[in-house]
Amino acid sequence: MFSDFKPVLKVLLRFIIFYVVMVLAYQFYLNHYQNTGLDPFSTWVMKQTDFFQNLIGYPSEMVEGKPQDETTWFFVSGQYVSRMVEGCNAISVMILFVSFIFAFYKGFKTFVFVAVSLVALHVMNVLRIAGLNVLLVEFPQYSKIGHDYLFPAIIYGSVVVLWLIWIKFFAIKDVPDEIV
Repeated sequence: MFSDFKPVLKVLLRFIIFYVVMVLAYQFYLNHYQNTGLDPFSTWVMKQTDFFQNLIGYPSEMVEGKPQDETTWFFVSGQYVSRMVEGCNAISVMILFVSFIFAFYKGFKTFVFVAVSLVALHVMNVLRIAGLNVLLVEFPQYSKIGHDYLFPAIIYGSVVVLWLIWIKFFAIKDVPDEIV
């Protein structure tokens, strides 16, 4: 009876194991930087966002908050528009993404796809944060809809597109029409 569910259970177990291990590792990383300001990865994301905003004509700089607040502010075009916190670095989204991809493990190409996809997600996240900051400068009246709906849709939409690419082109082989 369980042999019918064995492939599904295998995928589910792989997903859970990868997810739990990566969440625990990430939490260990965050605990190491507790009450010291923004963690190094989030700071790295913020520096790239700051660079991009300056590149596209929105003079930007980072202004650190109190270490216990674990945040840094974006000062864009002469105003404080947003703040960077740990959740903005998209690591939690990437952990979920990687767990799903490894649940459908397909050898070496899994590692290649994950590496390329993480770079793509990182770039999308930097563009997402910069886009939100530009929106906050140019159209502050749309800050809530931008922050709560539009810009999260960008990163989550990117994840879904990459998942679909993985499933369609790498993880599941097409079944010939004669068999169906």
